[in-house]
Amino acid sequence: MHMKQDLSTRDDVYQLVSTFYSRIRKDVYLGPIFEKHIHDWPAHFEHLTTFWENSLFHTGKYKGNPLEIHEKVDKEEQHSINEQHFGVWLNHWVQTIDDLYSGENASILKLKARKMGTHIHIHLYQARKNL
Repeated sequence: MHMKQDLSTRDDVYQLVSTFYSRIRKDVYLGPIFEKHIHDWPAHFEHLTTFWENSLFHTGKYKGNPLEIHEKVDKEEQHSINEQHFGVWLNHWVQTIDDLYSGENASILKLKARKMGTHIHIHLYQARKNL
């Protein structure tokens, strides 16, 4: 049996991100939302690879505001993004990590995604109260 490696390089993170989003794009629930809002998938892969690489390895290279971006998408979706969207997203993320990698960094990325999803979901809910 082949032992899975842990994530240790940007290339590993890129493989995770690109595999994950290929699953998201096929998801009946999330795919249409992502397809509507992401127009340049290669650029999205690079941007999200930089985000997760920074999250894991503290590279300092990520520039962006995930809360602002998700708030804009939620607004364009008539404030319809809910906990089920985040649950489906997280399930794909964890499954993709488990399929590809094993180890401390894999576990860290699962935990970070869970925390980030919760943080963004709460932020969207609070942003709607200001409408």
